[in-house]
Amino acid sequence: MSQWSCPKCKRRFKIVNQSHSCTNKDMGELFLGKPDEMVLAFDALLQTTSSWSPNSVGTATHSIVFTNSKAWLIVKPMKTVLDIKFYYHEEIPSDRFHKISNYFGKYAHHIRVSDAEQLDNEFFELIKKGYDYALK
Repeated sequence: MSQWSCPKCKRRFKIVNQSHSCTNKDMGELFLGKPDEMVLAFDALLQTTSSWSPNSVGTATHSIVFTNSKAWLIVKPMKTVLDIKFYYHEEIPSDRFHKISNYFGKYAHHIRVSDAEQLDNEFFELIKKGYDYALK
């Protein structure tokens, strides 16, 4: 499974010369002025998913993108919550989702969290579905 890294922003993609918006924004910049609890939640997410392989993490203009063979998780730090989005081939029934929307034949599942206590086993089981789906 080959991947291409953009020579400017170093983000990894499945397709050579894939269209994207380059940014050299430091991940920490996305958390400036955000609540400490939200930052700790992101740190817990990053720590747990770091053992999932393959997996790389890059910064986009307003979000953090996790990639295995393609982007599988998009984390957008908002004012007081993290909007955490992954795709799956069908709607997954769970009260944890803030929103589910159809996106070109797949479903975007959004979970919003404000602190690390919300990142329990059920949370990681849900996002692991998105990780596995992106590998297909």
